[in-house]
Amino acid sequence: MNHKNKLYPGMKENRWILAILLIATSVFSHAEKYPELGRTPQMGWNSWNHFGCNIDERTIREMADAMVASGMREAGYEYINIDDCWHGERDSRGFIQPNVEHFPSGMKALADYVHSKGLKLGIYSDGGATTCAGRPGSRGHEYQDAATYASWGIDYLKYDWCDTENLNPIGVYTTMRDALHAAGRPVLFSICEWGDNKPWEWGKEIGHSWRTTGDIYPCWNCELNHGSWSSWGVLPILDKQAGLRKYAGPGHWNDMDMLEVGNGMSEEEDRAHFSIWAMMASPLIAGNDLRHMNKETLEILTNKEVIAINQDALGIQAMRFIDEGDFEIWIKPLEKGEWGFMFLNRAEAVARYRYDWSAHRVEDDFSGRSIDFDKVRFAWRDLWSGARGNTSSALDLKVPAHGVVILRLSPVK
Repeated sequence: MNHKNKLYPGMKENRWILAILLIATSVFSHAEKYPELGRTPQMGWNSWNHFGCNIDERTIREMADAMVASGMREAGYEYINIDDCWHGERDSRGFIQPNVEHFPSGMKALADYVHSKGLKLGIYSDGGATTCAGRPGSRGHEYQDAATYASWGIDYLKYDWCDTENLNPIGVYTTMRDALHAAGRPVLFSICEWGDNKPWEWGKEIGHSWRTTGDIYPCWNCELNHGSWSSWGVLPILDKQAGLRKYAGPGHWNDMDMLEVGNGMSEEEDRAHFSIWAMMASPLIAGNDLRHMNKETLEILTNKEVIAINQDALGIQAMRFIDEGDFEIWIKPLEKGEWGFMFLNRAEAVARYRYDWSAHRVEDDFSGRSIDFDKVRFAWRDLWSGARGNTSSALDLKVPAHGVVILRLSPVK
């Protein structure tokens, strides 16, 4: 006898209960469902920028070890994220399996290990039938995959946008959001749609962050053309954030992609790159080999004062305050009446710049904050050099080529 469509006692009622539960999960945004997640931009590490598809469980365990031993965990980093290529095949019931050659112990054992270090484990999938590297995507398996991730102990999902021709991104990402809710485990949901369909306009109700551009490339000011898409350097990604600051805030962030600190740029460029991402309230997801960092790379990634700018509870993205071509001043309102000021030298030569505080009244209508330096005096601290001063006298700066000076201003009572 064919039992496929036969309703047993209680089954009809259970179907109604399941339908009600699924409807209920869609009522809440991801931030509302799990308000403890993403209140400040997420911090962690991701495998893709340095390793690409060359990943295995030993590497991931060693990255967790290195995050602890290096002091990065104490600096605020908490996620160890596995990107594309971890996948094996789906089993006969459609459940995804990790690649047994590269992850022989399974994802649950790996998650347990990462959790034992006081860290969280992230994973990657795609809204299409295949991922960007051709592995099995989640299309048609969203609820299965979300339940599988929950059973493994996954804490973070980066959800990509390859193999999605003719799909509606709002529908695709909403389906996975609802699947994560139904699975019942708090998972930070990172939308990786590359900004093609303006995710800043709809992502707040679905995920904790959304990519605003295509992939990053470790260069200062370049475009790497792949034919149908491009990778971008630090400055092009910064310039693509114009008009987006109003969409960012606690629980929902403009994601400028993973960090390239330690992946081949100069020390000054790395320092500027990290400062820009901090000021812009972008997630800070390292992308280098944490096991083999030089002292300068580690000092950049663990600068707690710059990280504090990024993690400020107000969650306000910086704005370009003064634009003089190759020299820009960016400002970011902070808690307790404080401010972040970043002086950015985009040019190939050192910039000498004199800044008269009293000559420039600050007005930020988005935050409702302003400064009249003739009425309020601020003490400032240079977050890279440690120099100190105050706004009662002009600021004489020497900003390196492809470099920044970043200050934290505190009102003097």
